[in-house]
Amino acid sequence: MARLSFEKKRTQQPVEYPATVPVRVFGPGYATVGGTSVVAVAGEEIQQAVLNHLQRLAISLGAPVRATVQDDQAGCVVPLEVSADGSSRMTGEPERVPTTAPAPRPGAVPPGSAQAPTGRFGPAPVMSEAAVAAAPAEPTAPVAPVQPLIAVPAEPLIAVPEESAAPATTATPTPPRGFDAVAEEVLGDGPLTETAEGAELLTEPMSRINEAVRAGRIDAAAELADRTLAEASAVFGEHHAEVLHLRELRAYIAYLADDPVRAFRLSLDLARLRRQARDGEAAYGNVQSAATAWRAVRDPEEGLRLGRDLIDLWTDLTAEPGPAADDPRPLESARARMVRLTDRAAKAAAQA
Repeated sequence: MARLSFEKKRTQQPVEYPATVPVRVFGPGYATVGGTSVVAVAGEEIQQAVLNHLQRLAISLGAPVRATVQDDQAGCVVPLEVSADGSSRMTGEPERVPTTAPAPRPGAVPPGSAQAPTGRFGPAPVMSEAAVAAAPAEPTAPVAPVQPLIAVPAEPLIAVPEESAAPATTATPTPPRGFDAVAEEVLGDGPLTETAEGAELLTEPMSRINEAVRAGRIDAAAELADRTLAEASAVFGEHHAEVLHLRELRAYIAYLADDPVRAFRLSLDLARLRRQARDGEAAYGNVQSAATAWRAVRDPEEGLRLGRDLIDLWTDLTAEPGPAADDPRPLESARARMVRLTDRAAKAAAQA
């Protein structure tokens, strides 16, 4: 039997993070958040990229994040608080500071070295709640976790955007599904698996993976998950319940690592396996994970390719008894996104 354990745990020291995260914006497309570079992609405002980064940090911490946002060229400092749901508010009055020249683009400073920023953020009202509410409907991709600042999280990752969330129709709360369910088990400091044959063999490695995720050591978590998955597959087989749970966790870690395509493919493969096993509840949870990852794919052509596979399987699930059939609104939202992706792809082709 393959070995399902790793070296003894090292003593974990509490992960500290600043009470207020320093943010500095150097120009239209470049900023730093807590010393981590944030670069706006084509068509994205740097203010939105900063908000996305702070939101992701709030999700990881399980609490609102306070930040001091300095725009050197505009000459203002804005005290800001960003919550895990993406909402933001100013916690004080903006202050004026002297404007300075733009700072170098990222890459000009060797990794690990320190430099006093000399660069610009838009005017303070841009960061207000009204501006956030007026942002484009198309969700932006998640940013990579801010590893130096992450402590112990307490809330699940964002799953289905608000536009596709179905309102509750009974007094029974909707159970967590998809990445939300995975995150809740990870954050609960216990193994991801339910009580099943062989679960005790995975307790230690699963705890170590969970600790790495909570501490923001996503690369380490991915490596541990890959090793555990390979060993568990050799012992239990590819379709064992424990192995399937491990694959769910691996998909979640891929999403945290800003690899939405891999997270999507892992989740959709799991949904197919669960459907074949006639487990509609689990299959629908994996479809929701795939949909979450799909919405983080920026390239419209890639999004269309992945979206076709997602919607085909999702449509099949809605034709069978189960939660997918009882929850049609998210599928309609996914179809609406396909229309938007088609328009974006056509515009990109016309500009090429």
